[in-house]
Amino acid sequence: MSVRGAPPVTRLRGRRLQIARFAWVVVAVTALAIIVFSVPSSLEYYRGVCTAAAGVCSERAGDQATPEGVRALRDTGLTVRFYALLGVAIDKVFELVWFAVGALIYWRRSEDPMALLVSVFLVAFGTVTFDITAADTLISSHPVWWLPVRSVQILGEVGIVLFFFLFPNGRFAPRWTRWIAVANIAFLVSRDLLPGMYSRSPALEGLSEWVFLGFVASSVWSQIYRYRRVSTPEQRRQTRWVVFGTTLGVAGTSAFQLPLDFSLVGGDAPFVLLFLKAGFALSFLLVPLSIGVAMVRSRLFDVDVLINRTLVYGLLTAMMVSLYFAVILVLQRLLIILTGQTSTLAVVGSTLLIAALFNPLRRRIQSFIDRRFYRKKYDARKTLETFSATLRDETDLAALSDDLVSVVRETVQPTSLCGCGQRWPPERERASWS
Repeated sequence: MSVRGAPPVTRLRGRRLQIARFAWVVVAVTALAIIVFSVPSSLEYYRGVCTAAAGVCSERAGDQATPEGVRALRDTGLTVRFYALLGVAIDKVFELVWFAVGALIYWRRSEDPMALLVSVFLVAFGTVTFDITAADTLISSHPVWWLPVRSVQILGEVGIVLFFFLFPNGRFAPRWTRWIAVANIAFLVSRDLLPGMYSRSPALEGLSEWVFLGFVASSVWSQIYRYRRVSTPEQRRQTRWVVFGTTLGVAGTSAFQLPLDFSLVGGDAPFVLLFLKAGFALSFLLVPLSIGVAMVRSRLFDVDVLINRTLVYGLLTAMMVSLYFAVILVLQRLLIILTGQTSTLAVVGSTLLIAALFNPLRRRIQSFIDRRFYRKKYDARKTLETFSATLRDETDLAALSDDLVSVVRETVQPTSLCGCGQRWPPERERASWS
């Protein structure tokens, strides 16, 4: 697919820039105030004890300890207050990281409309929209916060829709996707302003799920279309950063969220709840961090190297862990058959085998990933290695000149010498080489 020419970069100037900066400061101050003033109500929420059935506690107050959980805390010499402090600390660190990344983007590129949109999205979504529980507890204890909280929540929802349909160049691609974005925004705003209407209607609740799936599918398709047909090389690099961070973040959070979704963990195990909460928060922080790198520092880091290493070591870890436990199981079976009892020799033997297989397996996986996902770079490297071997043995300058031209064509793949349509290399250049 051919990449179209990049549109001229727009910048905010004069009065428009001042208004945009003032609006961002209002949103940021409001979000920061919500973070700070929600601390007391969040502490009270975490200190609460859920006395309902286990399933109800998991669904309505999954972060609160049950009476069994309180006894488990006391058995270890801890209190519910300590549990509440840890829970609030995890929440606030998570929110402040989103806020800090958004503030950094604003500080570095506030004159860029797309960067300003991303900054507002991060500040609003990470502090209120993503986890509305803390904000809701603030509203329940101080109803005067209803308007600021709902305003920031709506801004976060609008921001995430616009982000996925406009990133990275700030234009809808294709243009008709703007109507999908408008429909999603209208639905989200109506759900926030009229929550009772959706909660009382099972049909509207089902519609909410379909709208969410439609938003995910349409935004993913829009990003793929933009990446293949519209984006410049720099914009493609930014997109890869966001996709890389979002994919890792969603994959990581899924592992920590599934035990809660299936009610495998509840308030009777508060330490496990805190562990899952911390893991979920740390995993999802990859999303704002990757967006921050994409907007501010994408040129300084090669995301392809990170993706390559993630694929290699992720697959290597999964294979090594599976092989480790499989070998332990087989050796324990053999030892039971031979000696009639288990032994630590199975663990020692498995560890030595894993240590011996680590480097060979890593090289094979690296080679497979390079051939499968980085074919052009892999072929270029192989071509250069072959030419290096030929260079040591070749003495004919004419043959060496032809080999050099072939290597340059296969690795660098130039289209012209000066951008004027002249074929490369010219015949006179080849003659001078030989």
